[in-house]
Amino acid sequence: MKITLRRLLILLPLLFLTSCFDILDKVNVKADGSGEYSIILNASKSKTRLASISKMETINGKKVPKKSEIESKINEAARIFKGVPGISNVKTSMDFDNYIIKLSCNFKKIENINAGLEQLKAKNILGKMIPTHIYSHNPVKKTFTRNKINTFKSDYDKLSAADKEVFNNSKYISVLQFENIIKSQSNTFYQLSPNKKAMKLEGNILDFIFEKKQVQNNIILQ
Repeated sequence: MKITLRRLLILLPLLFLTSCFDILDKVNVKADGSGEYSIILNASKSKTRLASISKMETINGKKVPKKSEIESKINEAARIFKGVPGISNVKTSMDFDNYIIKLSCNFKKIENINAGLEQLKAKNILGKMIPTHIYSHNPVKKTFTRNKINTFKSDYDKLSAADKEVFNNSKYISVLQFENIIKSQSNTFYQLSPNKKAMKLEGNILDFIFEKKQVQNNIILQ
C-alpha cells in the first residue's frame, strides 16, 4: 500500500495541516525488562492556526478531521493496545485547547510495544510503511537496541510544496531512560544525561528524513 509522509501518523491528522508540531516518544526500562512507554503529539505552538483550521471543511484540498474523528482514532488505538499481551495500564489524554495528545502504557518487555504498533498497522491506524520492530532488549546480556528505520525521502520528494511545508520547524524527540547505568552507545547523536541513566535524541523531522541524523543505537548497560 503506497502512502505519503502526511499519512505517517493517522492518529492526529490535524498535525499535518500545520507547519509546527513536535513528536516525543519516551521509554523507561527497568532492569528486568519491564517499563513504561509514551508518545506525545504536541501542536501547541500552532494552536491558534489549528483552532481556525478546525472550523473549516477542507484546506489545501484535504478534508479537515473533526475532533470526534480524532478522538475515535485515539480511543481505537488505546483499545488495540489494551488487547496486546504484556501491555497494561493504557491511558490516553486529549487536550484540544492546546492540541496535545498522549498515549501511554506499561509493558512487560519492550518487544510488547513492537507488537502493539504492528496491531495498529494491521488495523490501519498506522500507515503500512511505518516501522514496528523498533526496539529490542536483552536483560541478561544488558543490551538495548533502537533499530534502524526506513528513510521516507522518496515519499517526501513527491510531495507538493504546500505539503512539504508541513515538516518545517517540526521536531522529533526520543528519550530513553534506564534503571541501570549506560555503559556505552553506538550513536553519538544521543545526548547522555549526567547520571548516565538516560539519553535523548532530538532533531528536526527533516534531519531524519534526509538521514542527517539516525535513530538506531546499540546500547550496553552496566
